[in-house]
Amino acid sequence: MEQGWIRSRQSGITALYRLFDVFLIQGSLFACILYFDVVPSKDWLIAGLLAAISFAFVAESVELYRSWRGETYFRILGTATLAWSVVCIVLLTLGYAMSVEAAYDRIVVASWFLATLVALSFWRFCLRQLLFILRQKGHNTRPCVILGCTDAGYKLAGDLRLNPQLGIKVAGFFEVEGFSDNSRIGNQFPVLGNLSEAIQQARSGKLDLVFIALPMRAEEIISDILDEFSDTTATVHILPNFFVAKMLHARWHQVGSSSLLSVFDTPIQGFDSWLKRVEDLIIASIILVLISPLMLLIALAVKATSKGPVIFKQRRYGLDGRTIFVWKFRTMRTMDDGERVIQATANDKRVTPLGGFLRRTSLDELPQFFNVLQGSMSIVGPRPHAVAHNEEYRRLVSGYMLRHKVKPGITGLAQINGFRGETDTLDKMSRRVEQDLEYIRRWSILLDLRIVFLTIFKGFSHKNAY
Repeated sequence: MEQGWIRSRQSGITALYRLFDVFLIQGSLFACILYFDVVPSKDWLIAGLLAAISFAFVAESVELYRSWRGETYFRILGTATLAWSVVCIVLLTLGYAMSVEAAYDRIVVASWFLATLVALSFWRFCLRQLLFILRQKGHNTRPCVILGCTDAGYKLAGDLRLNPQLGIKVAGFFEVEGFSDNSRIGNQFPVLGNLSEAIQQARSGKLDLVFIALPMRAEEIISDILDEFSDTTATVHILPNFFVAKMLHARWHQVGSSSLLSVFDTPIQGFDSWLKRVEDLIIASIILVLISPLMLLIALAVKATSKGPVIFKQRRYGLDGRTIFVWKFRTMRTMDDGERVIQATANDKRVTPLGGFLRRTSLDELPQFFNVLQGSMSIVGPRPHAVAHNEEYRRLVSGYMLRHKVKPGITGLAQINGFRGETDTLDKMSRRVEQDLEYIRRWSILLDLRIVFLTIFKGFSHKNAY
């Protein structure tokens, strides 16, 4: 398949994407005007045109129309939501600044904003599902080649074969001298030649997608390969080895003429930090208003059924490993917060009858919404562990302390995936930490909202919560 044909076809498809988005923006406005029986006017026409033009510019700036192969739908949804939200803010600001808001019905405007967001999101979901079906049947695919017959390259080829919905088909491997083990390739994927032949084919436009599967110690060879392929139009990716794959939210920084790569970093900085704080304040405030009667009843029940304070404060590690005090309804007869803290187990005699119910349903965690308002915790993030447990597991689980690169949360990715409650084995804790680090790598506001939503259905109660 000729590379130029592939690229021209992709350009035509993305042009249709743009036109369809314009159609949805204008169509949603027209539908809202008709539904609310509002008389169409030039003001509405101007608003629709401004929205379409603004969306076109913003969508390009956030790369909404790039290829999304291999990306999750939530990342697509997040980008589309961001683009349309910016447009809405621009329109509202212009309307206020020009004092023309009186010309528009507010209900129609609000309905248009919401309807357009739903339409933009829904049609992308439908298109994505359609593309998955077509790709599984062999349509809308891109051929790729892998440079280096290595274990990592072989694993990538297998993963691409097991995920046909991505639409990437492995045409074969090219050998790189000193970094090839043909015995791993077998008969599943052909060896198409050596590195020189790969470069020749790329220059003649026969290669579209290229993956470099060499270890990072082959820095000079990789650099030479990149120099050679810079004279081609092939899309080139480097498959990271173990070291690069262990990086946490890596990003480039520039200090003068020196380029620095942060290996362990947090995704929640600057504007994102402010955005997440607003999210926490809004959600925590709404929830506290709704659950305040329930919390009062629980407090009275705790006080009436056992001796001791209603609230138990325990030292835990927060953001950047700083000590915080996490609030919970007291569920035990003891107040363990020393150098050695024993996790609750099944039929634990320290747990009160009411405490057992509160722990199983996670109702004991409700006071932590005050921690969120205070700023020491977030709604979503890695669950905070007792300081004693931190000191124990940081020596046993690789990357354990990296979970403190973000604020601890009331719920998290680990909790909705079943990793909550007692961690009586090292494997259970390791898998929980893997989920926590995956959350940090993938963080977005939409991921937070998804976790909050799923927590309602599967995050509160669990068989391992004692």
